[in-house]
Amino acid sequence: MSKTQKKAYKYRFYPTPEQAVMLARTFGCCRVVYNWGLRERSDAYSQRGERLSYDDLSARLTTLKKQEAYTWLTEVSSVPLQQTLRHLDRAFLNFFEGRAKYPTVKKSTAHKRRPLRAVRSGGMARTSRLPR
Repeated sequence: MSKTQKKAYKYRFYPTPEQAVMLARTFGCCRVVYNWGLRERSDAYSQRGERLSYDDLSARLTTLKKQEAYTWLTEVSSVPLQQTLRHLDRAFLNFFEGRAKYPTVKKSTAHKRRPLRAVRSGGMARTSRLPR
């Protein structure tokens, strides 16, 4: 029986100014969607005893993007926003199974490195980090 060895690669890219603006916009939208989803789930449970799933939040996100105050969310791809909701769902799952603390609000941290996840067919393809 042969064993296969997995390899990991680190990549660093230097975005153009236009790409940097788009990445910053995408990260900002993801942060807003994460915090919105966290607030929606917390309020639904504390006020109505209702448990919201990823599917519920995904449907509500579509409605949110149609509101005049949030139309700017349509300027970025929907894939990172949906992935953000999946991450939030996983954070709650980890909390309920005792593996993590309750999910917290994400603050704007422009000075830190942020993970950039490329999604392929709904699964994780690669994880990269943006330069400082």
